[in-house]
Amino acid sequence: MTITITAFERSPDGGKGLARDTRVRWALEEVGQPYQVRLVSFRAMKEPAHLALHPFGQIPTYEEGELALFETGAIVFHLAQRHAGLLPEDANARARAITWMFAALNTVEPPILELETARLLEGDKPWHAERLPLVEERVRSRLKQLSDRLGDADWLDGAFSAGDLMMVSVLLRLKSSGILDEYPNLAAHVARGEARPAYKRAFDAQLAVYTGKPSTG
Repeated sequence: MTITITAFERSPDGGKGLARDTRVRWALEEVGQPYQVRLVSFRAMKEPAHLALHPFGQIPTYEEGELALFETGAIVFHLAQRHAGLLPEDANARARAITWMFAALNTVEPPILELETARLLEGDKPWHAERLPLVEERVRSRLKQLSDRLGDADWLDGAFSAGDLMMVSVLLRLKSSGILDEYPNLAAHVARGEARPAYKRAFDAQLAVYTGKPSTG
């Protein structure tokens, strides 16, 4: 059965790999599964056909035969369970890797998204200057905890796993802010993720949608 995912027809991130379909593309590349991409416009995302796949009108969605999924965590988890390459065979290590997936999405990503909202959408608010440092501090608090836990290890728990894939995907959103550079081991963790051939293929595929040609970097 052919796997089909949806992605932005015109990604608002300018092809920088921040759109969430990149996470799913990366996971598919890591487990060696071919897939097709159906591009959708912002208008089409709010129409009944797409809402039947994603009730909140977002991307990506995942279709495989009669199975339709939404939410990147659920999609990556499904792929990691079904195909080798993203979860350890040892039951305890597998459980820890899944825990890191949840940590990335539920604990680390929310303050990062709050920071993006504050910087991109709230700059004209009278309380922006007072609120922004508070939001940045919440991000730094989480990063300090994560940095302390990672230490000098390459990956979060032994070998690379879906937990690292999701954490790198989340931390990538901070690269332009400069905050990530304050934690060299986290910046190195992200760089190791970006250096993986599967990530490079996923990034190039997403960039090609935006530019019409693959990345040369």
